[in-house]
Amino acid sequence: MTEKETRRRPVIIGVTGGSGSGKTTVSEAIFHQLNGHSILMIQEDSYYKNQDDKPFEERVKTNYDHPDAFDTDLFIKQLKQLRNWETIEKPVYDYVNHTRSKETIIQEPKEVIIVEGILVLNDPRLRDLMDIKIFVDTDDDIRIIRRIQRDMEERGRSLDSIINQYMATVKPMYHQFIEPTKRYADIIVPEGGQNHVAIDLLVTKIRDVIRKNREQV
Repeated sequence: MTEKETRRRPVIIGVTGGSGSGKTTVSEAIFHQLNGHSILMIQEDSYYKNQDDKPFEERVKTNYDHPDAFDTDLFIKQLKQLRNWETIEKPVYDYVNHTRSKETIIQEPKEVIIVEGILVLNDPRLRDLMDIKIFVDTDDDIRIIRRIQRDMEERGRSLDSIINQYMATVKPMYHQFIEPTKRYADIIVPEGGQNHVAIDLLVTKIRDVIRKNREQV
């Protein structure tokens, strides 16, 4: 057997929750606490579909909170490649032009892969790839306040546009597609990145899984 074939497959951790739930904060906290390990983080947002075939006027109408907005087949294919210790060319999404960039990012496989996004537990094929599934559960009012703060400060959007988008797509998509995936989670983390106890417990569990993986090589 080759060296690659004798290596245990990477540990894949899925982290999901609604917009503004704190899932990115939780993912980054895990990532930084595991500093020193071979680890990478992949955002589901990188896998929005290419829209080159549509005029710009149509692209801007994209509902980014719906499963159809994602190229899930490519996402799954590349996760499987990473799990098999293969290098991938990760796509880059161009939010200005509302389509996939011509650029890609070369991503080497790592021992631990954190997969973060609003719908990473929605597709059973994705769930089946994960060793640990985490749902970050935060109240609607807190999530919309966080979203308003982020979009006004970081993206220069008006309050009216944020609220209109939230009511038109973000909130209904959350209740239709994201919240139901809570039942697939191994661990539910209330209040996101502020829950330091939960994050510490998660890191301890992940370290234990890594240790067991190494012992089985």
